[in-house]
Amino acid sequence: MSFRPLVLAVPLALALTVPLAAAPAFASGGGGGGGGGVKATGKCTASSTWKLKAKVDNSNIQIEAEVDSGRVGQTWAWRLADNGTAVASGKAKTVAPSGSFSVTRLTPNLAGKDRITLRATNAATGEACTGVVSLG
Repeated sequence: MSFRPLVLAVPLALALTVPLAAAPAFASGGGGGGGGGVKATGKCTASSTWKLKAKVDNSNIQIEAEVDSGRVGQTWAWRLADNGTAVASGKAKTVAPSGSFSVTRLTPNLAGKDRITLRATNAATGEACTGVVSLG
């Protein structure tokens, strides 16, 4: 008879634990009136790495891009595009402590699926980074 409380306690513990474990997956969507975001990372043509994130933010898309070369003071030309159309571009220098640069831009959310691309080039070394994420 002493086994009966244990038999009830195990299913009860599982019933309480499973929803808590699943909660972060549902809570990880972006805030600000939008849905969840997308993220991709990759390697550039030499030793640098890139990271690209995009999420819907009300009627806009927030784009965050980062290139990490591990070297401070490098100048990179970068371009962000949505469905092939440039939405922002410029030059950035890698900064301490990590030797990276990042850019964040808001662009109008176009109808349908959005294909966001990052292209960054280091003219001094010839290294290039290309990243893509899709929303929608």
